[in-house]
Amino acid sequence: MAYCRQWAGSRPVSPSSGSFQINMNSRPGTPSAQPRYSPMIALIMAATSFMQNLDGAIINTSLPQMARSFGVSSIDLSMGITAYMLASAALSPLSGWLSQRIGERRVLLVSVIAFTLASVWCGLAPGLGMFVLARIAQGLAGAMMMPVGMSVVLRHTPKAALMRAQAVTVWPGLLAPIIGPVLGGFITQTLDWRWNFWLNLPIGLAGALAILRFVPQEEKSAPAPMDFTGFSLCAVALTTLLAGFQRAAEQGTGREIAFGLIICGLVTGWAAVRHLRRHPTPILSLAPLRRPSLRYVVLYPGILFRTLFSAMPFLLPLLFQLGFGLRPAAAGGWVLVYFCSNLGLKPFTSAILRRFGFRNVLLINGVLVTFSLLACGFAAPDTNVALLVMILVFAGATRSMQLTSLSTVAFADITASERRAASGILSILQQAASAAGVACAAFSLSLFQVLDHSPGVGLAELHATFFIAAVIAAVAAVGYVRMPRTLGQEISGHKA
Repeated sequence: MAYCRQWAGSRPVSPSSGSFQINMNSRPGTPSAQPRYSPMIALIMAATSFMQNLDGAIINTSLPQMARSFGVSSIDLSMGITAYMLASAALSPLSGWLSQRIGERRVLLVSVIAFTLASVWCGLAPGLGMFVLARIAQGLAGAMMMPVGMSVVLRHTPKAALMRAQAVTVWPGLLAPIIGPVLGGFITQTLDWRWNFWLNLPIGLAGALAILRFVPQEEKSAPAPMDFTGFSLCAVALTTLLAGFQRAAEQGTGREIAFGLIICGLVTGWAAVRHLRRHPTPILSLAPLRRPSLRYVVLYPGILFRTLFSAMPFLLPLLFQLGFGLRPAAAGGWVLVYFCSNLGLKPFTSAILRRFGFRNVLLINGVLVTFSLLACGFAAPDTNVALLVMILVFAGATRSMQLTSLSTVAFADITASERRAASGILSILQQAASAAGVACAAFSLSLFQVLDHSPGVGLAELHATFFIAAVIAAVAAVGYVRMPRTLGQEISGHKA
């Protein structure tokens, strides 16, 4: 952390760093004008993000039917999920350079069309091999959509309106986990699992037409030379690290391979950071990390919260099925309470941030997240139903508040020339945190299983894992004590 601060504060941002931007609202010889907030552009970003999130949430409900259709086991189909994740991780460092070379609007349009066509391909796949290839194509297209889409939103949104834009763009992440399993199960039972992928066709076509209609074409800037070494190091580091996280829950030799992949990813990542610091035109500029807003979100303590929150959709179904002994449908109903509370607090987050400011909200709500995880650690089959509902509502609401605050404050002091690199850094570390959350939770469960000499994961192991998560949340919350009270004032409207 200190190392990142020391480097970032000592190196200026230059137009050649891969994140140079020309404000399309300015004219030669005139001062740069403030961009005007465009609700349609924020909605387009939300729609493309919803398509991605829904695709990830909906596929899990179709795995048994897909396995029977392909004549394989459900475990074999995990290759499709892993293929998407690794393909997306490998290409994501290229988003900034590609946007500069051919334009953000064009990259976003092509990626949306490619993702849509790859979704159709997934539905047409006759076997597992073709399905994995289609998922790789989806991942390559999806790698561009999030960072480039966020960069487009930032380019057309003044900081005073950033909270309004984020209020629109974070809805997909809250809605997809609620709609996905229900919609996926309904489509699979009434039609066919293939329609879960073909559902992206009308969404993708509408998104592409909206991009052509509402996203202006920006002026192109001279692209920096391609940093092949930096791209290769970043791609290898991300894919090996995420592949290691994906296999961390395996037993025996699989776990040894997973740890080897994680170590390889960390070493390669260290080499990638060294290269990016020294290269005059890196594939991914690390200069935005000198900004406190991005640093507090993507490094400590923000990355700890994102890791914890990504583990909850994995831990809660296990708590209700393995710990409480409930059937999958009943367990899904309880998980739905958690995600609905995520959604329920969303209309009030802007007012809360305006009243208390980012620093106070992130600190106090971080402590509340700690208590919510402790409460989950004490939940048992004999817990009163009303109390259990309150625990899940409390946990979901605090998660929503923390994630919304982190997503909004990330770009509080990012300049126009740094937005592409900042979007890329945020996207990459979000992927890493998501994979690490499930891996760390699975490792914790297996570790306590060994310590308890238990034949399987039960309530004791799940409670212990929630207690560990609460400790991590407390450590993360303390990190916001030193956050400047005035950080993000221009966005939240809070007067310290």
